[in-house]
Amino acid sequence: MVALENDLREEFKLNIAVLSGKGGTGKTTISTNLALVMSANYIDCDVEEPNGFIFLKPEIVNSKKVNVDYPCINDEKCNNCGDCASVCQFNALAKTKKNVLLFEKLCHSCGACEIVCKTDALHYKKRPIGVIEEGILNNINCKRGILNIGEPMAVPIIRELLKNIKEGINIIDCSPGTSCNVVSSLQYVDLALLVTEPTEFGLHDLKMAVELVKKFNIPMAIIINKEVSQDSIVHNYCIQEKIPIVGSLPYSRDIAKEYSSGNMLVNNKKYKKIFDNIATKVKEGYLWN
Repeated sequence: MVALENDLREEFKLNIAVLSGKGGTGKTTISTNLALVMSANYIDCDVEEPNGFIFLKPEIVNSKKVNVDYPCINDEKCNNCGDCASVCQFNALAKTKKNVLLFEKLCHSCGACEIVCKTDALHYKKRPIGVIEEGILNNINCKRGILNIGEPMAVPIIRELLKNIKEGINIIDCSPGTSCNVVSSLQYVDLALLVTEPTEFGLHDLKMAVELVKKFNIPMAIIINKEVSQDSIVHNYCIQEKIPIVGSLPYSRDIAKEYSSGNMLVNNKKYKKIFDNIATKVKEGYLWN
């Protein structure tokens, strides 16, 4: 593909996922600071623990509920045939001797139960599972999804977050790991930045994340957090797999202090230079295959 120009036009859209094979690698630290140096929109898709706003501190300008469909059973029409329970692939419905039980939080809103119901006893209603908040920071659009406590499925909120992505550069802060939450985010992505640590655990989970991104045929690169040496197992792995490393943050008590205080690293000239270099490599098309 044609290399990206530094002066990206507004009508250009580039969705960059920042993900990690495991939690606690510094994914949100990377994505929030990178959003600032690239003047990129920030979208927090880690809806079970959306802490990007803690650091960016945008002014909230909009909030809306996210609803999902779930079946309601009319006991007067239901003949307890059990067809709805049999067709449900998620065990959200269960036939008993007296009636059909509904476990609404297991429902994936597929609609199969309503289709097979011969007595028209099933109809769908909506219930809230979380909210989406939108904020503004220095002309940067920030969005996050917040899953309600006790809700097991985050994918509907992630899909709603990414349904109408704005033009320009968008930094998508994915959920940690390689679950369906991450898969849902990667469907909207143009390139991926994988954050890892130079440890055995970091490398183990990085390999899983790399294999996931490969399945989507998305260009990728690595950012190493808490780096102590350029002769680490992660460096050797990236050389072997021919995956570029576009930047690293040192293992530093100062960084830990800044992070634990909720401060942005780019406010420090020394660390801002690191993120500027990463941003430059991305804009120059360093990651494109």
